[in-house]
Amino acid sequence: MKTKRMERVLEAMERRGLQQMIVSSPAGIRYLTDVDIRPGERLFALYLSARGCKLFLNRLFVVPPTGLEEVWVSDTDDPIVPLAAAVDPTQVLGVDKDWPARFLLPLMERLEGLRCVVASDCVDAVRAVKDQEEQEKMAAASALNDRCMEELKNWFHAGMTERECVEHISGLYRSYGASGVSFQPIVAFGAHAADPHYASGDTVVQEGDCILVDTGCVLDGYCSDMTRTYYFHSVTERERQIYALVREANALAEAAIRPGVPLREIDRIAREHIAAAGYGDNFTHRLGHFIGIQCHESGDVSATTDLVAEEGMCFSIEPGVYLPGETGVRIEDLVLVTADGCRILNHLEKGLEIVG
Repeated sequence: MKTKRMERVLEAMERRGLQQMIVSSPAGIRYLTDVDIRPGERLFALYLSARGCKLFLNRLFVVPPTGLEEVWVSDTDDPIVPLAAAVDPTQVLGVDKDWPARFLLPLMERLEGLRCVVASDCVDAVRAVKDQEEQEKMAAASALNDRCMEELKNWFHAGMTERECVEHISGLYRSYGASGVSFQPIVAFGAHAADPHYASGDTVVQEGDCILVDTGCVLDGYCSDMTRTYYFHSVTERERQIYALVREANALAEAAIRPGVPLREIDRIAREHIAAAGYGDNFTHRLGHFIGIQCHESGDVSATTDLVAEEGMCFSIEPGVYLPGETGVRIEDLVLVTADGCRILNHLEKGLEIVG
């Protein structure tokens, strides 16, 4: 039984001229079949073809009925044997970009002359456009993130460490029913905020520190992601100006989103606004990334992407300015492209706030 999502992937394969594909990404298989497995070193694969679809599983795992043809192997079986039997060696085989060589090479050796091509985009392009159910789940995950961030900023206090903030965030998520974090939260005080991917430590907050919080949770299988920057007890005039600049870049980019707009154009709008104020070299990353059942999915909002905004796409808008040794500001929302613009999934205040 093919799901609607599988049918969309098969249509994408047909446009690529592919008759068959092996999906090996656990997230991709979960998206297409609702089977959620962490296979470790074991084979876990979905064979897609207009002739039929097969799900290859290890007997170690227990799954509910899938409606698909299931092929089971044990740890003592060679999983390549049944997989090779499903593949048509006369046709090009699409494979995931991250499929381990320990599976791909034995398959190619068994099927002499088999030609393989990377075809992850056939799944990625479908996952990039969220259906109505997914949109509702993304909105719910972001609403929970908003709620927990609101509580967090009211909890900030003298003597707290970055690590304590991270632990408090995780506790808030659990208390409201999230299954966990969508990535390790980033809490950066003062000069640490100049590192966009800082690893939170035991630094204690000081008077006048900025507090950058980049965090997200998983709710009902879908991820949220949001960044806000606060100031502990006081803020300098220069920091006010930088904060206003980043907030303006965030707003300008979000206002430009609508179907048909190249995503590199959205990146350009935010980047040029920051550069015009003299901080172009301090905006050191792309404007955004796609998100869904994984926090970072294929697709981005950058100067090099060829993607065009399409209704149903969901991605982050997160401009930043980073001054090494001094401070950093990032303001991030998730947006969902609508028929005539975008829906901003985060509703937490973005005006400058002094906390503690």
